[in-house]
Amino acid sequence: MSEICVFAGTTEGRRLVECLVGQPVKVCVCVATDYGEALIPRGENVEVLAGRLDGAGMRRLFEARRFDAVIDATHPFATLASETIQNACKQTGVGYIRLNRDGETADADAVYVDSIQGAADYLAGHEGAALLATGSKELAPYTRVRDYQNRFYPRVLPMASSLAACEAAGFAPAHIIAMQGPFSVDMNVATLESIGAKYLVTKESGRSGGFEEKLEAARRAGARCVVIGQPPQAEGMDYAQTVRWLVEKYGLTPAREVAVVGIGMGSRGTLTFEADEALRNCDCMIGARRMLEATADYGKPGFSEIAPRKIADCMAAHPDYRRFAVVMSGDSGFYSGTKKLLPMLKTDRVRVIPGLSSMQVLCARLQTSWDDARAISLHGREGSIVPEIRRTGKVFALMDGADAVKRVCADLIGAGMGDAVVSVGERLSYPDEKLTRGTALELKDYACAPLSAILVEHAVSKAFLPVGLPDEAFERNLGTEGAKAVPMTKSEVRAVSISKLKLTEDAVVYDIGAGTGSVSVELALNCPKGRVYAVECREDAAELIEKNRRRFAQTNLEVVRGMAPEAMADLPAPTHAFIGGSSGNMAQIVARLLEKNPRVRIVINAIALESTGEIAQIIAQFGFEDAEVVQMNLSRSRKAGRVHLMTALNPITIAALQRREDEHED
Repeated sequence: MSEICVFAGTTEGRRLVECLVGQPVKVCVCVATDYGEALIPRGENVEVLAGRLDGAGMRRLFEARRFDAVIDATHPFATLASETIQNACKQTGVGYIRLNRDGETADADAVYVDSIQGAADYLAGHEGAALLATGSKELAPYTRVRDYQNRFYPRVLPMASSLAACEAAGFAPAHIIAMQGPFSVDMNVATLESIGAKYLVTKESGRSGGFEEKLEAARRAGARCVVIGQPPQAEGMDYAQTVRWLVEKYGLTPAREVAVVGIGMGSRGTLTFEADEALRNCDCMIGARRMLEATADYGKPGFSEIAPRKIADCMAAHPDYRRFAVVMSGDSGFYSGTKKLLPMLKTDRVRVIPGLSSMQVLCARLQTSWDDARAISLHGREGSIVPEIRRTGKVFALMDGADAVKRVCADLIGAGMGDAVVSVGERLSYPDEKLTRGTALELKDYACAPLSAILVEHAVSKAFLPVGLPDEAFERNLGTEGAKAVPMTKSEVRAVSISKLKLTEDAVVYDIGAGTGSVSVELALNCPKGRVYAVECREDAAELIEKNRRRFAQTNLEVVRGMAPEAMADLPAPTHAFIGGSSGNMAQIVARLLEKNPRVRIVINAIALESTGEIAQIIAQFGFEDAEVVQMNLSRSRKAGRVHLMTALNPITIAALQRREDEHED
């Protein structure tokens, strides 16, 4: 097994060791102090050697262990240590790799100097307190500045040697800040403000050294950064290049950590602390372009991908990154790609971080609850809000397109709900956020922002139950002289028949001989996630079904023109079927249904004795041993002068047929 030596006294050095834990390679980690040893990740393939090594000590170690490679991940300012490691490698014939720290861009408001002495000279000519974030080893130049004990606050590692160096330089305990980084922007701001600092002195230590966080904190706290410029780095590779080299040379498969992060509405104000931490600590981000733009100020590499499969492929193509953040808009569990992505990440360590959804934010802006609202998405999807409004009376919807509100209002008005209250939230959480409220009639011509959310409320609809709708709710064709009426299943019969189907919300249902479409509409209302196919051979009846479909705004209802069973040929396999009219083809229709799905559940209505006889033959022919057959004798009241009389309707036979699970076709 190959063996690698890593000099790892830095953040990127520890990251590299963490990446190598559990890999098919031995790792010897060299650190200068016991404190550094305590920070190194542990693993069965990792050995840690603590203590400073001079050139002779390094040569003895390299000769004894004959490492395949030595990776120098020491601090960019530890130039002497790097020279010593490099010389020892040359003298022993061991391969040397320099892991360079990623640099940062210059800050226009900062003062750049070339040394600690240059920083001290600058502070000597400018009054005010200063946070010294340059370590404990080079405090002497600061002590030559007048009144340094009162002006300066060194921030050092919480080690006995660091505290001793501060005391030896004359700093009182009240001016010594002993803490282990990395430090967030907020922590740096709090420190600067607590000491009233006008200056923050730091080395240009790169991203992993928290340089960006220091610059941002100084800007927020009104302090000026005094930056000791990074010395020219030796020829080498950055962290990503180093990991990629190790993967290719030694066949490593580093474990990935994936944070699926809901980033709220897109502004920093709607980010949770947990999401902020995940984005600060990741190596790169993957997500839609809009999400990457919203998180660009984190300064992380970004890959624009939307489809879950492409996101997973992007991770596989970048073994040089270990911590991925997949940024999702809103909440990771609210109409998010997270659901499809997670099954593709089973071998990774995954953390899902929720965010604020647009539903939460819009309802908060409107000062209303959302626990009694039905949530749907019309973002890039076909559909109508009307069926859900009829069910619940309060519906939230994600929208896209400038005409989205117009489409919703048109559906509401067409369904007789022009008085429904529509609340529109545009660019929620951004400075130009806009809220608009009005009735569907008032907003029927409203042009909204491309990305919007709406809340629709209609109080009358709350008590509505989409079972056994009154016959008057449908458009009818009662026939004229020379033309037959289009048949319709009566309300009470419709309710019993649909109950016998035992529908699921995602059912695929055929309504064969659909007539007026009353059964089709109620089937669609009861299968909001499914699909209903109304098969009808009469053109006038098919037109009537279309009118009733539009009247109830049922986008999951499709009219199929033609005679069954031929018209069913290209339809998807049904889970349920209702036969209201068969034109003498009942046996052929049942046979075709069973070909498509042997476990299809069928409900047949029959009025004529001949049709009832056909049902009995079908039960025997196709082996429906557990058939359920009922007959309804229905009467309705009618007014006759001062009294009401009951008028009988035609008796109707209702048969519910389904094969047992253990039955098979011959």
